[in-house]
Amino acid sequence: MRAVIQRVSRASVTVEENVISQIDTGLLVLLGIEDEDSQEDIIWLSRKIANLRIFNDSEGIMNQSILEANGDAIVVSQFTLHAAVKKGNRPSYMKASKPDIAIPLYESFIGQLKTDLGKNVGTGIFGADMKVDLLNDGPVTIIIDTKNKE
Repeated sequence: MRAVIQRVSRASVTVEENVISQIDTGLLVLLGIEDEDSQEDIIWLSRKIANLRIFNDSEGIMNQSILEANGDAIVVSQFTLHAAVKKGNRPSYMKASKPDIAIPLYESFIGQLKTDLGKNVGTGIFGADMKVDLLNDGPVTIIIDTKNKE
């Protein structure tokens, strides 16, 4: 499982000119799923995201989690995070899971993050053409891969 986590001042997801999700301060999580991902990956990644200390405290130091900052979150599926670009110029998405595997894992991740944050989590619509608008705060952008825990 790969995630691009962006600390945002605001973010929204629009599908066919309808705003599906919208937040102010919080995290926008772009999530890529591959066939080898498991419930263990979901739990580890969700807890890592919930506890990342990437929000400023009263002294302007990144020392608070989204929980402490009382921020919100949006999770958007993004199969292109598993693009392979080694050969040629057209990315291959062979590692990205097909919907029959990805959708249940995506939904499970959203459920786990809701539990870990203790609040609802915004989403996009799996497989839809989404317009994601955000104001990256910082900018703070972190990439996490559950297969390469650094």
